[in-house]
Amino acid sequence: MSEIKIEKNMLRERAKKLPDVTPEMWSTVSEDHRELVKEFLEVNTFRKKTFLQYTSALKQFFYWVETSLNGKPLYKISKRDFLRYLSFLKNRGMSSSGQALKKAAVSSLNNYIENIVAEDDDRYEKFRNFTRGLPPIPKTQTYDKVKITYEEYQDMMKVLESDENYLGMAWLSTAFNVGARRAEIIQFKTEILDYEIPEGQNYVLSHLVMGKGTGEGKPLNYMINKEALEYMKKWIDKRDYECEYIFSTKYKGEPKMMSESWADYFCSDILSDILGRRINPHIFKASAITYLLEIKKVPLEIVSKFVAQHNDVSTTIKHYDLRDFEEERNQIF
Repeated sequence: MSEIKIEKNMLRERAKKLPDVTPEMWSTVSEDHRELVKEFLEVNTFRKKTFLQYTSALKQFFYWVETSLNGKPLYKISKRDFLRYLSFLKNRGMSSSGQALKKAAVSSLNNYIENIVAEDDDRYEKFRNFTRGLPPIPKTQTYDKVKITYEEYQDMMKVLESDENYLGMAWLSTAFNVGARRAEIIQFKTEILDYEIPEGQNYVLSHLVMGKGTGEGKPLNYMINKEALEYMKKWIDKRDYECEYIFSTKYKGEPKMMSESWADYFCSDILSDILGRRINPHIFKASAITYLLEIKKVPLEIVSKFVAQHNDVSTTIKHYDLRDFEEERNQIF
């Protein structure tokens, strides 16, 4: 296995997650605020993941209002107050993306109050979204996006095979070859293994999975190549239970789709140790795309449309193309 130099900026301490607001803590929040949150979440249609994130974020915000602003009514909260909240999040090590999510949840609630509640509640007649027009949240230092090479992928697969970690091999081969996100991979159903590969083709097209997007998300079909199918099948043959989903676990004896957080654990506690540097599930989509562009020489437009599933190649270039263009740069002069 090749030696990997660990860069200092890859060792930045992971931000700690804010503790969940317990039912006891939530009961101390004013009834008016609790009812607003309940109404907002009930009347809007969110994806399950967004619903859970917004529920947590709003509970944390209003618990902070209760403890730090002495329960100040929402219609009296100012931009300066909210900047204090963002400072509270930052001072506890929350990343800029985490702060942005918390801000988005409060902003969405404020828009609902401004557009709907204000018509029926005189207290909110002059209410304005206090998250609007604030300075942008400063970007925190992020980890360098270091692509996972095909050689590194093979090294990890060899170690997992020696550990007889067939679930891990199935997930890794899918993440590296297919380019689906962690939330999409777990949606793949066992029925895929029964799909017939058309003559002259080296992949099957998956059933619809829901990707990122508004509402329920963007419907996507992924190309699953023979290598990923091989390790999916190996995992299915080894597990001792039936389940609708390929990537599944047993919870209290009942098979179920695995959670997204499983991939976080798998990357941080297993793959990172094998590779000798810290990685997370998000790097695999970019690595899959970069491998196809850099090594397989597949045209950018094809990779962007059929693997990255982007409507615009600029999205692929900006976020997922990790080529260093060393050969091309050497030819410039």
